Amino acid sequence: MKRPSAAKGDELASVVPAFVEMTDRVLYGEVWERDGLSKRDRSLLTVAALMTANRHQQLEAHLALALKNGVTQEELGEALLHLAFYASWPASVTASRMLLDVVNRQRDAAD
Repeated sequence: MKRPSAAKGDELASVVPAFVEMTDRVLYGEVWERDGLSKRDRSLLTVAALMTANRHQQLEAHLALALKNGVTQEELGEALLHLAFYASWPASVTASRMLLDVVNRQRDAAD
């Protein structure tokens, strides 16, 4: 199984190995695997939290994960539109552009 943090984790492990290990073991291995919410719902909540907190470095990867976890492109678009009125219009524009990039990369990879 591919480690959830593998995309950036391999680089980070050279300087903060315990952080990468805990990310995989605790965050993705325990928190994301709890029964209280589906991975789909956890993804939608995570995208919302990252967008509203302007944590755009992590947002792009979580948009892709949300699609993988069953959140549709249309649902993500609706969420980003809805959050524009609560978080900020600029944050929603940035997140929407990221969603476009993620969707385009997925389309290119499928071709």
